[in-house]
Amino acid sequence: MDKKAVDKEKKYIVALSGGADSVCLLLKMLDEGRHVEAAHCNFHLRGAESDRDESFVVSLCSRLGVPLHRAHFDTREYASLHKVSIEMAARTLRYDYFEKLRRDIGAEAILVAHHRDDNVETVLMNMVRGTGIRGVAGIRPRNGHILRPLLDMSRSDIEAYLRERGETYVTDSTNLEDEATRNKFRLNVIPLLRTINPRASENIHSTSKHLAEAERIVEWAVSMAREEIITSQGDDLIIDVPRLEAFVSPEYLLNDICRDYGFSTSQIADMSEAIREHHVGAVFSSATHIAAVANINNQLCIQISKTIPDQSEYKLPEEGIYNLSSTLKVIIKSEVIADDFVISKSADCATLDYRKVAFPLTLRTIREGDRFTPFGMKGSKLVSDYLTDIKCSVIDKRRQQVVVDATGTIVWLVGRRTSDKCRIDATSTTALVIALKK
Repeated sequence: MDKKAVDKEKKYIVALSGGADSVCLLLKMLDEGRHVEAAHCNFHLRGAESDRDESFVVSLCSRLGVPLHRAHFDTREYASLHKVSIEMAARTLRYDYFEKLRRDIGAEAILVAHHRDDNVETVLMNMVRGTGIRGVAGIRPRNGHILRPLLDMSRSDIEAYLRERGETYVTDSTNLEDEATRNKFRLNVIPLLRTINPRASENIHSTSKHLAEAERIVEWAVSMAREEIITSQGDDLIIDVPRLEAFVSPEYLLNDICRDYGFSTSQIADMSEAIREHHVGAVFSSATHIAAVANINNQLCIQISKTIPDQSEYKLPEEGIYNLSSTLKVIIKSEVIADDFVISKSADCATLDYRKVAFPLTLRTIREGDRFTPFGMKGSKLVSDYLTDIKCSVIDKRRQQVVVDATGTIVWLVGRRTSDKCRIDATSTTALVIALKK
């Protein structure tokens, strides 16, 4: 057991199911003089067996003088409501409860009883599913406020310790069935591997520890590279492609970045190909984000943004202040054009000839076929062509807003250009000022 991981001066919670692993963990913590309390979850998934486990835990903690916290869950109902598997529901309920309890009682961390054989099963499962260095590095000894002090002990070590102590434990009957994927590895695959090499489990565990150390080096190198190639542009993430390509493994680095935003391995592979082909405008969507290959300031980049929702149309019937959302306010006012009048040069402000604009106004995102007459031009131009000419990215095009008047004339390409049809000239007497505050 990793004795350094647990501070004698602090309080910890032992996740106590009543099985051999968690009973061993509790007893070893008490042997080491650690300050612990126990927590037990009854998921009501195994009928009388679930209640048997809870009764055992209550009796054990009473005998050992360990404070016990208990929680009961309707796991099947939770899984149905959230449309997740029973296993995922139980995991979410368990760890959410542990974390809340940790905060409530001021505990340093939650101790769980994953051991060496659990780690070997996890490594093999990840390999079969397909994984990278993180997957074959196995279970981490620490993950936030979750500690796993028994990772270097095998299941046989745990059972030997309990026999020596004369301690009993309960057995989850579902662990003896090979229907679940993990149980297939535990009951069938790993015993077969041991016929090839009796030390198969030890060797796999040792390899995962070496890879975990290698992962630390990789993470350090990747974090340094991230700082070099990633910049922020408002809420967007901009990846500098030339700097990305200069990295020792561009594909690995791109995968490390993009998976944080929900992109799949195949999408990232397609993204890499789009970069190689300089396919500006290629778009990739995850559940939460959108990525596009873009040319920003004459530099090939990948722009990652949160998924752009459908923008509502906002009616602006007259002068006034409009609080359109928690992050957007529009101010519309008229102003007499006197000798000291100055046209605003701010990108978030449009100054137009009041007479040439018809209320009500509408603020909306651009549509296919939208045309306007950019300031300084006589003929109209497709808004999409104008945005392409000024090298707007696909993402910026999708979020581009316009102000349209009652005649359907685009009077302002927001943040970029006003319409020449509404320009102030020598005959103008009153200005219409439209300002967006974000």
